[in-house]
Amino acid sequence: MSEHSSRLWDRTVDLTNRVGDRILKRVNRAIARQSVLPDRRFYDPAEFPWVRHLEANWKVIRAELDQVLTYRDALPNFQEISTDQYNLTDDDRWKTYFFWGYGFRSDANCARCPETARLVESIPGMETAMFSILSPHKRIPPHDGPYKGVLRYHLGLTIPDADDHVGIKVGGEVAHWREGGSLLFDDTFEHEAWNDTDETRVVLFVDVVRPLREPMKTFNALVIKAIAFSPFVQDAKRRHREWERRFERDATGAG
Repeated sequence: MSEHSSRLWDRTVDLTNRVGDRILKRVNRAIARQSVLPDRRFYDPAEFPWVRHLEANWKVIRAELDQVLTYRDALPNFQEISTDQYNLTDDDRWKTYFFWGYGFRSDANCARCPETARLVESIPGMETAMFSILSPHKRIPPHDGPYKGVLRYHLGLTIPDADDHVGIKVGGEVAHWREGGSLLFDDTFEHEAWNDTDETRVVLFVDVVRPLREPMKTFNALVIKAIAFSPFVQDAKRRHREWERRFERDATGAG
């Protein structure tokens, strides 16, 4: 891609992000009315049967994460894959390791963590799955997600033992991760996260389809499919493939 084409593509992605956010936020009100679940900040993970299976296997996931963290410096910063994250982070202290993202499967990452891939692929309605790696003394400022058609799930994998200094606030409610424990929340409420410790915090980060009544359930499936084909997601896929190529080249020592 030429420099001119790259700039034009970046402007297109930015424009579609802004327009898409406005459209989705209008749809959110209808989704709230048709949701099977009440409109809450946090949900009881026990309401989702698949959570128990993940929690029972958290040490299996953690073991594969530990291998990933041996090449942590080579992992992509979140904003290098998802450019809208530049509003939240501009350094190298929020790393990601993607498995899935709206129909895109990172085969190479899944192959390195086969048990984690198998477990996340067993989650009904899974749309996005990744390791979210927050470095010491990193804060993610208040922001809100654009779309209520999915819910955000976190499984604690590496959590500093300092509740007062590591946590998440969603719509004014504060919660804390624990290793092997789950948080499930609606990220369209303003939320922020912090790790004010000297250790790394890692969670398995998953977006799952929100339970809805018909006809909104069918409409939501169509919206999610449209998101998968949006310039924003296509750009993230392209950026992730570029990172994969660089990572493989550096790992093999190819020129």
